[in-house]
Amino acid sequence: MKKYFLACFISIYALSLQAQTTPVKWATQETFFEDLVGKVLPDFKGRTVKGLPFAKKSLNDQIVLINFWFEKCPPCIKEMPLLNSLVSKYKNKGIRFIAVTYDPVISARKFQQKNGFQYEVVCLTQDEIGRLNINHGFPTNVLIGKDGKIIYATANLSLDEDLPELKDKTVRFEALLKAEIARTKQ
Repeated sequence: MKKYFLACFISIYALSLQAQTTPVKWATQETFFEDLVGKVLPDFKGRTVKGLPFAKKSLNDQIVLINFWFEKCPPCIKEMPLLNSLVSKYKNKGIRFIAVTYDPVISARKFQQKNGFQYEVVCLTQDEIGRLNINHGFPTNVLIGKDGKIIYATANLSLDEDLPELKDKTVRFEALLKAEIARTKQ
């Protein structure tokens, strides 16, 4: 009986040593976004702020930047000037700029008019956004390649020197956008 317990103890100890050397990938916002890369943008339908129907299929064969936001989200509002600057820089490059919100159509329209947000605003319900399973908090920014696959996803965008981690992600986001533009021109 003692030999049996000793054998069990040694086996468990050996397994624990092996487990400690195996790298662990903790579930974080960043690992969530990393796991999205290469996946196809899920299908969805919503309404534009003009009240018109919107379907994901209208994005086929286009490079798309999607921003998930809502009007009472301070970080969402803070990044809008940067998002508008991306529109100014790349609007003539065939890029589609979509802002997905769960705000009601009328409210989102008023917000967009008041604040000059230049993205095409599409309204979904919170449940519909959740079922997409591509945003992990607000704001979330997703770059979709012309093939419909996710190239990069990240939370807040900022070029603020006081936020070097956000600045690095933003620079990477724009570099990947430029690379996709160049790749699709070939």
